[in-house]
Amino acid sequence: MKKAALHNLGCKVNGYETEAMQKLLEEDGYEIVPFHEKADVYVINTCTVTNIADRKSRQMLHRARKMNPDAVIVAAGCYVQASEEAGQKLEGIDILIGNNQKKNLIPLLHAFEKHEDAKAVIDINHTGEFEELYVDSAGDHTRAYIKIQDGCNQFCTYCIIPYVRGRIRSRKPEEIVSEVTRLAAAGYQEVVLTGIHASSYGMDFVNSRMDLDSWVNMKGEKKDLLYLIRLIHEIDGIRRIRLSSIEPRIVTEEFAKALSGLPKVCPHFHLSMQSGCDATLKRMNRHYTSREYEEKCRILRTYFDHPAITTDVIVGFPGETEEEFETTRAFIEKIGFYETHVFKYSRRNGTKAAEMPNQVPDQEKARRSQILLDLCARKKKEFEDQMIGRQVEVLLEETVERNGVSLRTGLTKEYVKVAVKADGTRENQILIMTIQDHSQIMD
Repeated sequence: MKKAALHNLGCKVNGYETEAMQKLLEEDGYEIVPFHEKADVYVINTCTVTNIADRKSRQMLHRARKMNPDAVIVAAGCYVQASEEAGQKLEGIDILIGNNQKKNLIPLLHAFEKHEDAKAVIDINHTGEFEELYVDSAGDHTRAYIKIQDGCNQFCTYCIIPYVRGRIRSRKPEEIVSEVTRLAAAGYQEVVLTGIHASSYGMDFVNSRMDLDSWVNMKGEKKDLLYLIRLIHEIDGIRRIRLSSIEPRIVTEEFAKALSGLPKVCPHFHLSMQSGCDATLKRMNRHYTSREYEEKCRILRTYFDHPAITTDVIVGFPGETEEEFETTRAFIEKIGFYETHVFKYSRRNGTKAAEMPNQVPDQEKARRSQILLDLCARKKKEFEDQMIGRQVEVLLEETVERNGVSLRTGLTKEYVKVAVKADGTRENQILIMTIQDHSQIMD
């Protein structure tokens, strides 16, 4: 039996696609082994969101070749797509698979064995089809990530993804329901809906060139994200539905009220922000203001009791002055996020931001990043303080040892990690408990 090893870089969408490619290899008779072991085939699903991601992709491809010089090296995903479009030749790679072509992994392996062409990279900006990949299981034994959508129409000035993932493409709702039903039958109780720009789900069923504001405000029946959530909510065995990330503009009174009426929906919303300063948001080509963002947080807190609102923020974006940074810092202080993922701006060739004047020095980015990290750690604790004494639902997962005591950890619907004594508990059990003190909350 031939052995295959896979390694994933980048986002949750990439993670889903890597699991789907693993399924294809297993169906073709391959034994899957850890990436650090010797294998006959190495598949690296690459990322290109920053220049650093490009470097990591190259490093993993070189590492695979060193582990077994005779192995077949497969490079897939965004780094491949970007390199091909830029006319850059990837050396030492046997099979190249761009986006929307991962489903062809096995035919490409067979072609390579016959010394035939083994490259599949299409013009991603002209495909209107969602690439159908499937999973029957996931790396996590309790929750499964479900890819519902691909592509993005937003064209933020710092982001290369619309160029390597193409325009929005949504997966048919019946295909999603079928996959979630299979996963529920396999014992998964939580699904996480993910996509490159999940808030645009269903837009292309009407008009792929429509802007998000028109889509959100469109009247009448439409197969949008809310429609999909309602379908999944009816599937027996699924106890939780979590959204991986949503645009602020999708949060309307109607949307939040409808979600709050679906008890399986987790009160955990990753609301993309990037900056709390309007001038910076404009340079980023984000399509909302800080005041609009704040209003979306208010809406969520109106319809959900103590929801966990998390976000991303970029520090050191080109032209970000000390005053602009302070505006963002004050905004984060005011909103009170549960968690904030802080990123130092990383120049990405091929984006508008890479050519902008007034690039912020790395040392200054690091200083600003640390200020926000300290602030966000404090705000995280403040949120967790409010969890003390609350009754929560926990989906139990792994067992850990702490101070000689065996504990079972799990996540609340708010995505707070808590621990209970392992005795009498089991993985994938849903437990109703009251958080007594901070010792039960894990980092």
